[in-house]
Amino acid sequence: MKIFKRVILVIALIIIVVCTAFGISGYKMYKNALNKMPLTDKVASIMQKENYATIDEVPQMYKDAVISVEDHRFYKHNGIDIIAIGRAFVNDIKALDFVEGGSTITQQLAKNIYFTQEKKIERKVAEIFMTFEIEKNYEKDKILELYLNTSYYGDGYYTIKEACKGYFDKELYQMTDYECILLAGIPNAPSVYAPTKNPELAKQRQKQVMRKMIEYGYLTENKANEILK
Repeated sequence: MKIFKRVILVIALIIIVVCTAFGISGYKMYKNALNKMPLTDKVASIMQKENYATIDEVPQMYKDAVISVEDHRFYKHNGIDIIAIGRAFVNDIKALDFVEGGSTITQQLAKNIYFTQEKKIERKVAEIFMTFEIEKNYEKDKILELYLNTSYYGDGYYTIKEACKGYFDKELYQMTDYECILLAGIPNAPSVYAPTKNPELAKQRQKQVMRKMIEYGYLTENKANEILK
């Protein structure tokens, strides 16, 4: 029994040391990123993009679709969704791989503007620190606005306005509900869901987005069927 307790204690100490090491490394990565370019400067540079779109220019249907499929508790959490992280952790353990991220829109924004897409623990820690920095300095609507202007939509489009013009040859206010929901599903995997690459997969993804919208009360079944028609 004493040996068992000692083994557990050693394992616990190892976990604490490893977590502390990754925490320190991640914090340094976060601070280095801010030292290279402060958050206010980074945001200012994003807003100077030629095809930058303000949140008021974006159709409500599109915003509802993004919130539903990417982070349905976006307006309720402080940047980190503990429930989503817990679910993702369980699913990753079951698969013995990174199959689900649990990242919020703010976390994705932090990754888009400061970090790479590589799945490293210290990068994830740095992303969390940056997430709190963003949430501390900006309102939710501004965070969503920045996210929509820094996500990759495939075919070389890095803002929602570019993607709308490129895929539909339309201005944002001209997008139909069908197009809004189709476009909202692309950033999850642009090389897979871009309608110019895989039209059928893009439509399947659109239906996934619709199911999330129905689940979270943004669409009724009847409205969804009308849109698909």
